[in-house]
Amino acid sequence: MALHEKDKIRAELMDDIYASSDLSSSLPKYKMPKEECPPRDAYQLIHDELMMDGNSRQNLATFCQTWVDEEIHKLMDECIDKNMIDKDEYPQTTEIECRCVHLLADLWNAPEAENTIGCSTTGSSEAAMLGGMAMKWQWRDRMKKQGKPTDKPNMICGPVQICWHKFARYWDIELREIPMAKDRLIMSPEEVIKRCDENTIGVVPTLGVCFTGQYEPVEAVCKALDKLEKDTGLNIPVHVDGASGGFLAPFCDPKLKWDFRLPRVKSINASGHKFGLAPLGVGWIVWRDKNELPKDLVFSVNYMGGDLPTFALNFSRPGGQIVAQYYNLIRLGREGYRKIHEACYATAKFLGEQIDKLGPFETIYNGQGGIPALCWKIKDGVNPGFTLFDLTDRLRSRGWQVPAYSMPTHREDLVVQRVLVRHGTSYDIATLLLKDIKRCLEYFKDNPVTKPLPESYGGYKHS
Repeated sequence: MALHEKDKIRAELMDDIYASSDLSSSLPKYKMPKEECPPRDAYQLIHDELMMDGNSRQNLATFCQTWVDEEIHKLMDECIDKNMIDKDEYPQTTEIECRCVHLLADLWNAPEAENTIGCSTTGSSEAAMLGGMAMKWQWRDRMKKQGKPTDKPNMICGPVQICWHKFARYWDIELREIPMAKDRLIMSPEEVIKRCDENTIGVVPTLGVCFTGQYEPVEAVCKALDKLEKDTGLNIPVHVDGASGGFLAPFCDPKLKWDFRLPRVKSINASGHKFGLAPLGVGWIVWRDKNELPKDLVFSVNYMGGDLPTFALNFSRPGGQIVAQYYNLIRLGREGYRKIHEACYATAKFLGEQIDKLGPFETIYNGQGGIPALCWKIKDGVNPGFTLFDLTDRLRSRGWQVPAYSMPTHREDLVVQRVLVRHGTSYDIATLLLKDIKRCLEYFKDNPVTKPLPESYGGYKHS
């Protein structure tokens, strides 16, 4: 290369990045560029666009973890090139996954935690589907042995997150979802029993309903199913969707019976990346014992001269999140998880008390009897001059993402606003949110929303 060409390249490297030719045009959106560009320029362009995303720490809608230890960042970097499905190449990552399964089985009071079976997944949605598949296969085997048809399976649940609707559609199952009622926003034992028959593959209570945060009554449902079996002979299993509560109840409400202490509970799923405090991309499914997972759903992978059972919808996946989960389990222990989650509950309770004092709002749930969250509505009969959707939009001007939504079937009239209190949502952050809500109320007082309210909104009706 000629000297003058080297000087040209050197000059370009010394240019201010925003004076470079690469940043003089917008990023390609439909066609791949013909030429390469310096890595610093590509990074800066994408980095700048990502500023348009919301600040994840102010996203009070998500259940997912948005703060992690510096050590987790390091472990994730060290595992960025590890494919957890490659058992032979990364045997220690495989060992760590197995350890996590046994630790969780023990946490959830499995009869023989050392000998149970389970696996990691990309999140609790995949884990939930694996639990549902196992229930369907078990039901189908029972029906075949009795010489009965297997073409009309159904599953019973309360108001659920979309993953169960996907499961029912993908695996051709009738979803008997218990609708909300005026005085009931979750499933009840009575409503469960009304929907049971010989084609019911299982009942799925949720430990932390996404709409309100409440725990569904797992023990009461199991007792009702015990009585049903005694009266009718129908033996219907329970899978607990512990996406959120599975990493909360063992530490903050250890006397609550929702897990494998109840013999009817056959499997549990949970999100490691929610209140398990791991970074995004890991969930867990654990069965009560090996007999609850049908053998024809399990594949054997040759591992270190032996066979390792594997059961998952995905194949190649990063190993970092699994390693980060193990880091949390051994670093925090039961005491650490309890301290973190109790701080979240305290913040949720504080927020609920302060929201009630603001005037137009009524707290429906404040973190007691469920996950650390709260939701509120506009008081019945009150017209504050704005809707909760307006308040959501106004709070976004300060970066807050506080969702407003109407409840599902039979309670569409009830509109609520919800806050999830996760690790990293400190008392100080809660105080800042309250100040901004007060600013919004002052704004709407001086600038009431001019568009008419719906006929029925948060209890308010036009005269």
